[in-house]
Amino acid sequence: MFAVYADSINPESPLDGLIIGERPEPEVPDGWTTVTVKAASINHHDVWSLRGVGLRAEALPMILGCDAAGIDADGNEVLVHAVISAPDWHGDETLDPKRSLLSERFQGTFADKVAVPRRNVIAKPAGLSFAEAACLPTAWLTAYRMLFTQSGLKQGDSVLVQGAGGGVATALITLARAAGIRVYATSRDEIKRARALEIGAHATFDAGERLPERVDAVMETVGAATWSHSIKSLRPGGTIVICGVTSGDAPKAAELTRIFFLQLRVHGSTMGTRDELHKLAQFLDVTGVRPLIDREIPMEQADKGLAAVIEGDVFGKIVLTR
Repeated sequence: MFAVYADSINPESPLDGLIIGERPEPEVPDGWTTVTVKAASINHHDVWSLRGVGLRAEALPMILGCDAAGIDADGNEVLVHAVISAPDWHGDETLDPKRSLLSERFQGTFADKVAVPRRNVIAKPAGLSFAEAACLPTAWLTAYRMLFTQSGLKQGDSVLVQGAGGGVATALITLARAAGIRVYATSRDEIKRARALEIGAHATFDAGERLPERVDAVMETVGAATWSHSIKSLRPGGTIVICGVTSGDAPKAAELTRIFFLQLRVHGSTMGTRDELHKLAQFLDVTGVRPLIDREIPMEQADKGLAAVIEGDVFGKIVLTR
């Protein structure tokens, strides 16, 4: 079958290990099923995999991709939950120490078909296109969990979203605005700041710029480059929710004094549960909110989409279609 996969790992030049070609049909263990992929979206995770982060060389060749929407073996329109927990795990899948994501130990979604546990298949609302649904399982689910499970935010509160432009950040802005939360966003790019206003931010600022007020929560996806600004932007007792460190995990100042003196809360967040994915899909169906798609391209051109992610030339999600 057609597939986009990592055949080797190169931390400095990740696309050197990318192959667009053919792989065997997926094996289907007991309790698993297959989904015929109609659309899959690109995440930073795919680039990290090509760099060898989270993907061991002995697991190669590995089909890339965490996110997918398509048709299951019974003909239903579905989306795929990418977190694979141990068969005997119960409760929040993100807390399973043995969990993995598709494309780490199990073949991913950038292919004609993907095999997943039956419990990882979620019904796709009819109102969502395959391309829109394919944006949900990683970036949008991460944003949903950060906002509605981890942050403690409620209607009328304020939030700062650092690094407007990426899939998680644009999802955070859109979801927060739809939930009645005041949204501030930052970016070094003037065009991305303007786009952030278009999708729901109440105000935007250059990276590191002082806000007009201290916020109730900060959604942190950037890491080292924005950490100090994030802490300084919080009101006393506020919460910072961190899900990623695209600029590195070693800030110049940890701001520990501010954290304890102002009684700030630092909350880590990773992906989301199957139940949260179902709730996210229903939230979009009811509200009419839709994922921001930067572009749709044929899966045969996955290298171009991955290059755009590496270069930061993205606002929203890049979706690969079949």
